Amino acid sequence: MELENILQHLLPKEIFDFFELKSIEEGAENQLFLYLDEKSIKPSEHSDKELIANGFDESVCIQDFPIRDKAAYLMVRRRKWKEKGTGRIYSKQWGIAAKGSSYSKEFAAFLKELFGQLRHQQQ
Repeated sequence: MELENILQHLLPKEIFDFFELKSIEEGAENQLFLYLDEKSIKPSEHSDKELIANGFDESVCIQDFPIRDKAAYLMVRRRKWKEKGTGRIYSKQWGIAAKGSSYSKEFAAFLKELFGQLRHQQQ
């Protein structure tokens, strides 16, 4: 089984539907950085426009569940699309991170439930 197939069982489903794994690096303090670039899928909400791939936005860091005692960070780059003629730039919003946080939706839900349980136990 290749690495990407294994990671599909560990990371949020949307990651491999819409992003390609480019590299993995280990950080100095038990950290694992997974670098992902958005696949070349034109935003469907702008299908009426003639869009041309125009590089990537800056990476967004999303913390996910730890992997083997290493903090896991998804370094996600979204594609930018330029409208031919107007030069207007578009990007797709994937909603991988929980609203108002830098945690994946699943990890944020887990932490919220865990800390809610701990708070009830302390009372």
